[in-house]
Amino acid sequence: MLLALLLTLMLYASLQAQENSFTINSIHMESLPSWEVVNGQRLTLQCLVDISTTSKIRPQHLVLFYKDDALVYNVSSREPTESYVIPQARVFHSGKYKCTVILNNKEKTTTEYPVKVNGVSRPQVTLDKKEVTEGGVVTVNCSMQEEKPPIFFKIEKLELETKLVKRSRDKTSSQNSELMEFPIEEQDHVLVFRCQAGVLSGDRVVYSEFTRSEYVTVQASFSTPKFQIEPPGMIIEGDQLHIKCIVQVTHLVREFPEIIIQKDKMIVATSKQGSEAVYSVMAMVEHSGHYTCKVESNRISKASSIIVNITELFPKPKLEFSSSHLDQGKMLDLSCSVLGAPVSNFTIQKEETVLSQYQNFSKIAEERDSGLYSCTAGVGKVFKRSGLVQIQVCEMLSEPRIFHDAKSEIIKGQAVGISCQSVNGTAPITYHLMKAKSKFQTLQMNSSDPATFTDKPTEDVEYQCVADNCHSHPEVHSEILRVKVIVPVEGVTISILSNKEIQSGSEMALQCSVNKGTRPITFQFYKEKENRPFHEDVVNGTQAFWFNKQTSKEQEGQYYCTASNRANLMKTSHRSSTLTVRVFLAPWKKGLIAVVVIGVVIAALIVAAKCYFLRRAKAKQKPVEMSRPAAPLLNSNSEKVSEPNVEANSHYGYDDVLGNDAVKPINQNKDPQSMDVEYTEVEVSSLEPHQALGTRATETVYSEIRKVEPKNGRLP
Repeated sequence: MLLALLLTLMLYASLQAQENSFTINSIHMESLPSWEVVNGQRLTLQCLVDISTTSKIRPQHLVLFYKDDALVYNVSSREPTESYVIPQARVFHSGKYKCTVILNNKEKTTTEYPVKVNGVSRPQVTLDKKEVTEGGVVTVNCSMQEEKPPIFFKIEKLELETKLVKRSRDKTSSQNSELMEFPIEEQDHVLVFRCQAGVLSGDRVVYSEFTRSEYVTVQASFSTPKFQIEPPGMIIEGDQLHIKCIVQVTHLVREFPEIIIQKDKMIVATSKQGSEAVYSVMAMVEHSGHYTCKVESNRISKASSIIVNITELFPKPKLEFSSSHLDQGKMLDLSCSVLGAPVSNFTIQKEETVLSQYQNFSKIAEERDSGLYSCTAGVGKVFKRSGLVQIQVCEMLSEPRIFHDAKSEIIKGQAVGISCQSVNGTAPITYHLMKAKSKFQTLQMNSSDPATFTDKPTEDVEYQCVADNCHSHPEVHSEILRVKVIVPVEGVTISILSNKEIQSGSEMALQCSVNKGTRPITFQFYKEKENRPFHEDVVNGTQAFWFNKQTSKEQEGQYYCTASNRANLMKTSHRSSTLTVRVFLAPWKKGLIAVVVIGVVIAALIVAAKCYFLRRAKAKQKPVEMSRPAAPLLNSNSEKVSEPNVEANSHYGYDDVLGNDAVKPINQNKDPQSMDVEYTEVEVSSLEPHQALGTRATETVYSEIRKVEPKNGRLP
């Protein structure tokens, strides 16, 4: 019932507001105590609204509060003032605030008001332990619950006595707290940790003050090591020397640390199981020096040092020799000597092989005697060794052999290997290659293997090897190696010994020559568009010829030649340029041809004229023959005249068919009183005299036919 009543009242108020007129006069904000407050202070933001209406009751309106355009609070009210309260203002509350009032379809918003919160509250610091052993780890927790992340945390480790910051670490956290681990070192005693927090405010970071932690007490895991030297006092060569390094380990340590004794940088003794390490040796002068003892466990390392002096019993022996470089066969003399007190025990040795137990040693040197020599001298149980001496015994070189690796003839420009080798002789061996009696190249070999030089000769040349080594004998020379170089053919040209225009019947001579090339040379002569040469010649010179005693028009054309030698066996032959040769006729031949041509033309004209006149004569004779009287058509008995013989008709040039068809029949219906003469047109073929059985000519002949009037029905 109560809910229904509330809804009814709200609906009524809404209807009233719609019926009444209203306007929003103004809206603005105020901040209490001010727009800038201290971190943790109470902050109240008020929105003041002035509304005018015709109703006696103020209309209900909605008030909205925004921070940086994000809604943070809203309330429905009839009051002119509404508040947004922040009990404890923090840095993240800083920003730009505004409020908006909404009344039905009308809305109005204030301008933005900046709010600033100054200062950052201190963070809290907690530790996982208050006592720690050297080499351990302390975990520090720094937290800031009041602010919103991200938060910048900075933690520092300080020595309480010196106030010195020994280590500092920082990290930006997306949470309100951060854990950081700090190792404990051997110099740490009483420690304290402090934490600082930074919060982003606008475009800058605002930092808090440092918060200090409780004290942390550091206990040593082991003491600084100490030395003990035996025997005490002066130590003489031959005494037994004992160097001890002792350390005290606390009961909190689970395992013993490692103890190391060093002389200079070389480790001479070590221990991982006990509280001491011992270096024991018979004292010699070389054992004098600087000793260091290190105790190491995890990240903890402690060290101490001492200097040990050993008194010399006798000086180091010296090996004397006749010469460090000897020719094979010379005498090798060695002597071992000691300055000062007499020494009874001597040995002379080559590397690890004892050669003599006396102070002196001599022998005839051989190449195998080369090596490192030394000697030792002793008093009691103290023995000293001299320095090493390098002795080299040199064997004389044998005459070097010279040869080359070419399996076939050497072609100009191709590389050839010239080798020098002395089979006998002590290495290293220095080889000099002489080319045309001048030093060309030098190589040094550390064995008796051949020394190979590379050259690209361009002409015939002589080589010689000169070898030298450590022997006192002068340089050794090889025999002379003569190398023949095949020069490829170069500069092929073709020429004609006479003029390029040759008279027919004259002699023609072509020459093919080269500028360079090793002989013999193969020359080939070609005519253009012919695949095979028409002449080939192998000569021991630089030119070849081709002769033709009787030149005809067939020899006219373009010519070229090729040349090759042994260097061109694997390549294409060199070709010359093209030479054009023209052949013309002799003057008397031209005249003879002209006479013959004119004679033929005249004879043809005479024959043509004769034929022409014969035809004219025949044409005039044929009309006379055709004008003779024709045979009667009817006999006295009024019988039809028989057809003339074919042979008789052929005399006049008639054809059987043509003769019968050409004669027009007599018109039987013609009036007897009319003309009694008719002309009939007949084509007659005449035979030319010179044609024999050839083609017949055709001419037109007119025949006269007379008609006789019958008497008593009969013809006369």
